[in-house]
Amino acid sequence: MKKKIRVVQFGVGPIGASIARLAREKTSLEIVGAIDRDPAKAGRDLGEVAGAPDAPWGVAISARAPAALDQPVDVVLHATSSGLEDVMDELLACISAGCCVVSTCEELAYPFRKHPELSAKLDAAAKEEGVAIVGAGVNPGFVMDKLVLTLAALAQRVDSAKAVRVVDAAKRRLPLLRKIGAGLAPEEFRAQVAAGAIKHHGLPESVAMVADGLGFVLDDISETIEPVIAEEAVKTEFLAVAPGQVAGVRQLARGISGGKEKILLELKMYAGAKRPTDTVELKGEPDISLTIPGGAHGDIATAAVAINAIPAILAAPAGLRTVRDLPLAFFPPNPIA
Repeated sequence: MKKKIRVVQFGVGPIGASIARLAREKTSLEIVGAIDRDPAKAGRDLGEVAGAPDAPWGVAISARAPAALDQPVDVVLHATSSGLEDVMDELLACISAGCCVVSTCEELAYPFRKHPELSAKLDAAAKEEGVAIVGAGVNPGFVMDKLVLTLAALAQRVDSAKAVRVVDAAKRRLPLLRKIGAGLAPEEFRAQVAAGAIKHHGLPESVAMVADGLGFVLDDISETIEPVIAEEAVKTEFLAVAPGQVAGVRQLARGISGGKEKILLELKMYAGAKRPTDTVELKGEPDISLTIPGGAHGDIATAAVAINAIPAILAAPAGLRTVRDLPLAFFPPNPIA
């Protein structure tokens, strides 16, 4: 590429740090700024906070978006929260600065069913500024939606779709272990589920994306969350899970049409999971199945999808886009013109 793409990293938690480190490896990207609401990170070097071996980078983290966005910026890589309502002000600030946005906000992956008004607001704002915005990641954003629809290109007819993701959370970061309730007593787990504190966001969004992509008209999208109870002790880098405690979650989302289950998404994410895999099955003409042994590593794949979406979002029509719309492909470290 003749001109480097100027990017700003918004959010420097574990995922944001991973995205920033990967962005640093791309010769066609130039990191020109960073934003994080944590006062303890303000003023510090992005490379040092991100744990990069080649730090410092000479990029200071700002506590406020305007300070980092008051310069020419092509794309903001946004990684702060799962809920769309929680990040609306951040996304609108990026859009109003004239930036395209790639966000790991799970509810942004396909927000039209749950947040129709917020979706319309983002779409209108992006079109007014002539930029595009997308929610991207591994799940939602690829394994349980984009990959399902991509495999369906091999089918003449699809009657139903199923995706199962088994993740060993013992190898993941502390915030995720807490989000799935690892180490809690079963009764405490259920109380936190009822309070909305324990949940992997995005399964209903993936069901809606797959339904629209396959032409299914759904009567209902439902979701259930149950604990996976540890049968043996599991020790992770951050915490230990004793037998009888919660190791993680089994979460199912279903899309029902005419009383029939058309879409089933099952996420089993718990410490000590045996044989992690990602599996997609399509029933139709013909039946199609794909298994990824070991599964996609959530943190690594999320950063990859976010970075690999940059060329597509820059080329996309203005407005709110989804990974269903975008021709995602690998973004080489040294692109050949």
